[in-house]
Amino acid sequence: MADSTPFELQHCLLDESEILPMLEGRRRKAGGRVMDPKAQVVADFSNSVRVPPEAVPLPDLRKQLLTLVGLLDVPAPELHQIRDIRAPGGDGEIAARVYRPSAGAEKLPVLAFFHGGGWVQGDLDSHHGLCARLALWSGAMVVSFDYRLAPEHPFPAGVEDCLAAYRWLRGNAGDLGGDPARVAVGGDSAGGNLSIVVSQQAAKSGETPPDFQLLIYPATDFAMDTASHAEFEQGAIIPRDRILWYMKQYLADERAKADTRASPIRMADLQGQPPALVQTAGFDPLRDEAKAYADRLAAAGVDVTYHEYPGQIHGFMMLAKAIPQGLAATREAADYMRRQWSL
Repeated sequence: MADSTPFELQHCLLDESEILPMLEGRRRKAGGRVMDPKAQVVADFSNSVRVPPEAVPLPDLRKQLLTLVGLLDVPAPELHQIRDIRAPGGDGEIAARVYRPSAGAEKLPVLAFFHGGGWVQGDLDSHHGLCARLALWSGAMVVSFDYRLAPEHPFPAGVEDCLAAYRWLRGNAGDLGGDPARVAVGGDSAGGNLSIVVSQQAAKSGETPPDFQLLIYPATDFAMDTASHAEFEQGAIIPRDRILWYMKQYLADERAKADTRASPIRMADLQGQPPALVQTAGFDPLRDEAKAYADRLAAAGVDVTYHEYPGQIHGFMMLAKAIPQGLAATREAADYMRRQWSL
């Protein structure tokens, strides 16, 4: 590695066998969990370069996520087809990217993917590797949507874009080589939140709901009053001050916190919601609210698969070069897609 690479970043890319001696006597623990050694080095690096989000110009803040993923994620695999398109959003067209893993005339099932980033960061490029791996390993088509971001476009603009994108796929997936009768939703963090909201709103309006929901450490409640929020106030990637800042950018009106399109765990009736895979990280502030939503789905009779990765941090599935367990979690998600669609 080049000498110009920061020492802390070098640590992120070391093998676990090299990291363990460095962490002897200072492994991070909480609630009976022990942080994965690779995750701990990434967390230490993240904390060492942390600055308040309000101190960084918005364009630079958005570039930071791209830079982090570029440094710490594995390259996207090659697929039969990856192409950029335009799709209808809630107020004009939005960018989207189609991932087709295989050739042939078969109409593939489609996952509508909504990226994370606190409704403020993230785009097609930040989640490119994750989407490509999901497509390759599942055998399904993935279409990633670049919904409008806050603060330029606060709530509910992102919700409206994601709903419009889902509805468009249900009517037009065939034009992309997809099967409009087999459409699911998925996303990480803020994108998991939006996936839940799309599922709820589709059912509420009498539309065909998604086939299933792929919920990767999703945000479900702007109350932010769970034990994990308190426990990981200084958590890696999304400490509490950053989460609060995201909220202020996204929810221009404080009263919107109670809106089920922002805090979908507050939806009174969850019967009839699509099956869900809910993946969480043990050292993630969002852990408990995601688990609470999984529990509510199960109580409503929804088929839920819940899996906590106890030693992991928020965002680990996009940092797979530094945290190999991110690939295992992505495999789990892809296998779930395959099973749901009998691929």
